[in-house]
Amino acid sequence: MAFLLLCSPLPLVGSTESGQLRELTQSRIEELRGVGRLTIGDTEIASVALLPLFYEQRDFQPAWVGHRANAEKLVQLIEKSRDEGLNPADYHGFQIRQMLNELAVQQGPSNANLVDLDIILTDSLIRYAYHRRFGKVNPEGLDPHWNFGRSIAGIDPVENLRAAMEAGSIVAYLDQFAPQLPFYNRLKRALRKYRAIEQDGGWPIVPAGKSLKPGISDPRVKMVRERLLISGDLEPTAVENPTLFDDEIVNGVRRFQHRHGLEPDGVVGRQTLAAMNVPVGDRIDQIRVNLERGRWVAQDVPEEFIIVDIAGFRASLMRDGEVVWDERVQVGKPFRKTPVFRSNMSYLEMNPTWTVPPTILEEDILPKVKQDLLYLAEKNMRVLDYEGRDVDPVTLDWNAYNGRNFPYLLRQGPGPTNALGRIKFMFPNDHLVYLHDTPSKSLFERNQRAFSSGCIRIENPYRLAELLLRDEQKWGREEILEVIDSGDTRRVNLPQSVPVLLLYWTVAVDDDRVMFKPDLYERDGRVLEGLNGEFLFRLPKDAPEWIKSASSKS
Repeated sequence: MAFLLLCSPLPLVGSTESGQLRELTQSRIEELRGVGRLTIGDTEIASVALLPLFYEQRDFQPAWVGHRANAEKLVQLIEKSRDEGLNPADYHGFQIRQMLNELAVQQGPSNANLVDLDIILTDSLIRYAYHRRFGKVNPEGLDPHWNFGRSIAGIDPVENLRAAMEAGSIVAYLDQFAPQLPFYNRLKRALRKYRAIEQDGGWPIVPAGKSLKPGISDPRVKMVRERLLISGDLEPTAVENPTLFDDEIVNGVRRFQHRHGLEPDGVVGRQTLAAMNVPVGDRIDQIRVNLERGRWVAQDVPEEFIIVDIAGFRASLMRDGEVVWDERVQVGKPFRKTPVFRSNMSYLEMNPTWTVPPTILEEDILPKVKQDLLYLAEKNMRVLDYEGRDVDPVTLDWNAYNGRNFPYLLRQGPGPTNALGRIKFMFPNDHLVYLHDTPSKSLFERNQRAFSSGCIRIENPYRLAELLLRDEQKWGREEILEVIDSGDTRRVNLPQSVPVLLLYWTVAVDDDRVMFKPDLYERDGRVLEGLNGEFLFRLPKDAPEWIKSASSKS
């Protein structure tokens, strides 16, 4: 790469040659506008709207010829796109290097070649800015319920590109599209760390065998020790017997298990061994997938929001970049997945009732009622018609009903055994999903907590209520418990609505410890497939009309 930069073929040009370059550039742009596509060699130009307008505003003068520093900086940035988990090939990395090589050895490179390279460099920059802002993979194509915004936030892409080129501020131009959340940079550091491990040869595969427990001696312990040293779960120290499963190894295994969402028992059993033997390349891909997810949502972040980490079984309340509440949660079972979406929480309800949703009615409740009608009384459930009037369950032929044809409602009264616990937090959505308390407290002690039917059960709801209501005098802990103890259902509006982000992360970084989580809903694979696939373009919803119009012609 250093050779290419030293031999950059983007020279200063005279006025006569400048006029020829302008005519060639205009011809290329008219070709792009005329047929809606332009191929230069094996390179497809993606920006069918922004790129033509950019050159038109420059009176079709090339942007990179005569500006060697800009070109050199862009070449460096293309290579560094790997640090974002992206692929330099999406930004014509190979083609640009090849063209630079060819032009470097030519005696007086042709104007046509210079113009082609100029257009490819511009398209490369636009592509990279687009991926940094929105990501490469279309989340709407993976999840039809995706409702996070995709906005250019009032940025004039043409004017910004023109100003960046004139000022030589390519880095600043790209940085304005970079994700805003701190976790994104932590993931980038993790990516560098694991790529360094890969370059050094990765880690050993520990052979299968009996569980490795404290106090035993086994030749495989030496390999476990090496594995833990490489991933940073064990500090290098002098060891008298490397095959002994000593206390140091036990503590290292526990650290490893904690980072991988496993029971930290210090024993290398089947699950721990499987996690240890995941190739470092797969862990790199896992980090790349989560960097991509970060690009989908890390723009226009509000000052206050609740974030639910579905795969990590945690929820947090963020204010001004600080975590003010963080608790364990239970999420949907793999066959009743908690959806990914965004909404706004507007109120909470103390001593809530629970109206049984159709799916749970059909699959869970009706079979139990048909087996024993006393189940309704045991669970404090009433049968109601759609006018809210009580219906005597004894009068119904329960065997005639399923979840689809049941003409009534089942509603559970408030109380300590209510499925929603003693408090729920409401935000409108089509999934009938919300945050709520639960009587199933013991399940919070499990490491993997996928037990619900899609809603998010939270461990300490009263503290969250205090923080959201923002009035210690009127709604402190004692006042909240007083309402709870009364047993009366009460709705309390929040002083201001709070965004709720339900997200799916399978990697996080906590104090420089990289936490790998099980892919609970098996969603990573499709994201990785898109990351490794071809470049695709999709317009943001607030794209200017001239972009939409030009793009629709392609």
